[in-house]
Amino acid sequence: MAKTAIILLVTLVLAGVFLAGVDLRFSELQLRMLYVLSLEMLGFAGLCFVVSEISGNYSQVDKLWSITPIVFAWTAAAMADFEPRMVLMSVLATVWGVRLTYNFSRHGAYQWKFWQGHEDYRWEHVRKNPMLSGRIRFMLFNLFFISFYQHALLLLITLPIVAVAESGQSLYWADAIFAAAFIGLVVFETIADQQQWDFQNEKHRRIKAGEVLAAPYNQGFVASGLWSRSRHPNYFAEQSIWVVFFLFSIAALSQLNWSGIGCVLLIILFRGSSNLSESISAAKYPAYTDYQKKVPRFLPL
Repeated sequence: MAKTAIILLVTLVLAGVFLAGVDLRFSELQLRMLYVLSLEMLGFAGLCFVVSEISGNYSQVDKLWSITPIVFAWTAAAMADFEPRMVLMSVLATVWGVRLTYNFSRHGAYQWKFWQGHEDYRWEHVRKNPMLSGRIRFMLFNLFFISFYQHALLLLITLPIVAVAESGQSLYWADAIFAAAFIGLVVFETIADQQQWDFQNEKHRRIKAGEVLAAPYNQGFVASGLWSRSRHPNYFAEQSIWVVFFLFSIAALSQLNWSGIGCVLLIILFRGSSNLSESISAAKYPAYTDYQKKVPRFLPL
C-alpha cells in the first residue's frame, strides 16, 4: 500500500510538472469529447469495481484493458465526423486491441459467465501484502487503484486522438512512419507473447507427462528469442506502442502537448508492475536472479 501511495503521489507531481509547460486550451468539440469519454470511463470503472467485489475475481479491468481504448478512440472519431487522422489512429488502436484480446482470451480470461475466468496470478500475491490485509483496505485498493486509476490511465493513453481533433493538419509522411512503427511494435509484441506461450505450454506438457525437464525448461522461465534480449519484451512493446500513438499528436500539432501524460504514466505503471512480476519470479526460480543481471529489463539489447 505504501509503495502504491508513493507511486500515485509521484504520478501526480509529474503530471503537474508536465502540464505546467504545455498549452491547455481546448476547443468546444474537445471539451465535449472529454466529457463523453470521461462518462464512458467512469461507467467501465464502476462496472469493474462492482463485478470484482461480488465475484472475488480482480481481473475485471484486465479483461477490458484491450477493449476500452478502442471504444474511446472510435467515440472520439465519430464525434469529429471521422476526421482522417482520427480514423487512422482508431484503426491502429483496434488492431492493437484485437491482438491483445486474443492473447488474453487464450489464457481462459473470457467466459460466458463474464465475471469468471482467468485471474492474473499477481493479484493473489498482492492480497497477501500486510498493508492490504482486511476487507475494507483491499476494497479501497480495488476501488481507487485497480478499478478507477487503471481505467483513467486507459483513457489518458487514448487522449492523443482528442488532441488532434481540430488540428487542421492533413495526413502526411510522418503519419505513415508512425503507423508503420505502431504496426511493427504490435508484431514485435505478438512474437514475444507467442514465444512465452510456446515455452510455458511445452514446459507444462512435459510436467504433466512426467518427463524430466531438460534445458531450457528446467529453469522455469523463458529466456530465449526476444526474451534473451529483454526480460519483458512484451512490456517494452506495449509502452512503445502508446508513445508512438502520442507522436501522432505531435505530427498534427507540431509541438509537445498535454496528451503525452498518458504514455508517461503508463511507463510508470509498467515499472511497478514489472517489479511485482520479477519479485515473484526471483522467489520461484533460482536462476532468475542471474537472468536479471545479464538481460535488460525493457530495452532489447
